[in-house]
Amino acid sequence: MDRTEANTGTRDVSERLRFDVAPLEHWMERHVDGFAGPLTVSQFKGGQSNPTYRLDTPSGQAFVLRRKPPGKLLPGAHAVEREARVMSALGAQAFPVPRVHGLCEDESVIGTAFFVMDLVNGRIVWEAAFPDMSPNERAAHFDAMNATIAQLHRYDPAAIGLSDYGKATGFVERQVARWSKQYQGDVEAGRVEAMDWLIGWLRDNLPPDSGEARIVHGDYRCDNMIFAPGEARVAAVLDWELSTLGDPAADFVYHLMMYRMPAGMFTGLGGLDFAALGIPTEEEYVAAYCRRTGRSSLPHIDYLVVFVMFRIAAILHGIRGRLARGSASSAHAEATAALTEPLADLAVTQARSARL
Repeated sequence: MDRTEANTGTRDVSERLRFDVAPLEHWMERHVDGFAGPLTVSQFKGGQSNPTYRLDTPSGQAFVLRRKPPGKLLPGAHAVEREARVMSALGAQAFPVPRVHGLCEDESVIGTAFFVMDLVNGRIVWEAAFPDMSPNERAAHFDAMNATIAQLHRYDPAAIGLSDYGKATGFVERQVARWSKQYQGDVEAGRVEAMDWLIGWLRDNLPPDSGEARIVHGDYRCDNMIFAPGEARVAAVLDWELSTLGDPAADFVYHLMMYRMPAGMFTGLGGLDFAALGIPTEEEYVAAYCRRTGRSSLPHIDYLVVFVMFRIAAILHGIRGRLARGSASSAHAEATAALTEPLADLAVTQARSARL
């Protein structure tokens, strides 16, 4: 699957995800300053979990609507309310997120809860090798990604009104338990032998709790951000569905996973010539993050790599379950879900070679 082609731009709204536009226009008239309809609604091609729509107006003003999908949902999933809250809090600190205009939890408007935010102009890069860039441009974009996640992890949650956004300790242990339970509970998606093995390995090799709590994005990668037009700067970080309070090292290692996955698998970089491309090595990228966050090192990297691979495999397994239930929001959900076993197998390989 060509990820850039499959995810770039918009399409007509799928029949299952259509809604009556008139109630939304009435809501926006009350909650979005300067709004004037009528709306033209299209659906972004990307996004596997919360359906995301582009809203265009006759004046050229454009917005983005993100909603819970209709149908049966797993407990705690698709929390657009949390996305709106964390983005509003971070936006107040000048962290690069779209401006949130409002959250609507009244399901009578479009059928599910949703929020509306600004459309941020710029570029989404779907491949971590940043194709069609010079080595210097590529290096600058990697540095911008590194600086932005370091900025996020420097915030004191209490100082920005997010002290209750999650539990302050035991993040990795809770996450292993959460995703194990979610995987095991999604009976429609079936069982995966490697996932069952990983659940035991992760439980048996759990490292000591770091005791550190920061805002963690949960899905920080190049295709979940918008780069400013013509410059190596992150204009907006998107898709905060998995955000919470947690261990910033685990959040950074999720981003670092690109170094451990083969090129062609999601945003994998494995097997590429980093020096020729201008991409920092894994060691250089870790050192830059540690320098920016005042750390001497990043412990337990190998365990955390296995954990984050397991977690994303569990997310893919959930997409398979949504396909079985008829609630998948992306047109290429089937191709994405098919990567569950390859990623779980890769996590097993990483676990068997881990230095603990």
